[in-house]
Amino acid sequence: MDPLALQARWAQVADRLGATPDGADDILRAVVARYGEPHRRYHTLEHVAEVLEGIDRLIEAGEPAEDPLAVELAVWFHDAVHDATADDNEERSAALAVELLSGAGLASERVDRVADLVMATKSHLPSSPDAALLVDADLAILGADPERYDRYAADVRAEYAHVDDARWAEGRRDVLTRFLERPLLYHTGTMRRERGAMAIANLQREIAALEVSRGS
Repeated sequence: MDPLALQARWAQVADRLGATPDGADDILRAVVARYGEPHRRYHTLEHVAEVLEGIDRLIEAGEPAEDPLAVELAVWFHDAVHDATADDNEERSAALAVELLSGAGLASERVDRVADLVMATKSHLPSSPDAALLVDADLAILGADPERYDRYAADVRAEYAHVDDARWAEGRRDVLTRFLERPLLYHTGTMRRERGAMAIANLQREIAALEVSRGS
């Protein structure tokens, strides 16, 4: 999804949002500026576009969506704050969503729903069908083809360039292992069928590479 397509996508969201044109433009500028920060390599607008495409694919496949607008808004905001040295990015992203969406006049109930969905991306353990859509689309990269997966892994490593190789290998291995040990890596049947096997293969392959790097 190129920048113009993303802008057109946001225009559709803004119409459903009911915000004034200026208010919708202000939100888009604020969000785009966040995702364009120079330290980002993976958590960029490309990631937003891929998650949006994942949401579309899941809904088209028949996965249930209780509040599609809230899910879509959560996609735009879920990584709006990204600081690789902090552990409260989701909380701050949710707070930004509340601030900007409330300022645009979105009903408080839906604002709260968006914030809750953003927070679901912290644990990636959804408690609702909408959260399952968002979480699975967010983690769809794990089941991407090996070339895309490897680029993702390299980009995430670049975002943590301040971490030395030994600590990175240990921490990253632990994160990936926890994903593999979950009863369910994906929570929608569509994603399990389409990307489950590839996700396991990608995770195992990266873990093996990390083990080699730790031993060298």
